[in-house]
Amino acid sequence: MTKPRSFHKQFNVNVLGLLLTTQAAAKHLGEGGSIINVSSVVTRIVPPATAAYSGTKGAVDAITGVLARELGPRNIRVNSINPGVVVTEGTHSAGVIGSDMEAQAISQTPLGRTGQPDDIGRVAVFLASDDSRWMTGEQLVAAGGLR
Repeated sequence: MTKPRSFHKQFNVNVLGLLLTTQAAAKHLGEGGSIINVSSVVTRIVPPATAAYSGTKGAVDAITGVLARELGPRNIRVNSINPGVVVTEGTHSAGVIGSDMEAQAISQTPLGRTGQPDDIGRVAVFLASDDSRWMTGEQLVAAGGLR
């Protein structure tokens, strides 16, 4: 079960932080700007025992769509990247890397491996570039095929 303190921490980081940062950044973005939110594949695969985290990332997906509509008239694009399990400081400190959870995710991932930061970085570079100038409100799942 999720404890209120844990929920509020996750919500404040994943949702409130995103909203406040976007609000501040949008004042400085000119035409052709790009905002890239980070969501998660958990909004698609809905694993057990992740209700609070998955809920916050579901909120990120919804907010991405709303902000795309709000900022579109200024020609500012808003998209999200929804990664699968990626080797990061966070997944190491959470005990995911090297765990049964990671092994299970890999076994369900067609590309057969955990993601690397560069796998996500390349998607972010694409979304920030003019190559994605006709994309807004999109959720790009970068999870090695995990669904």
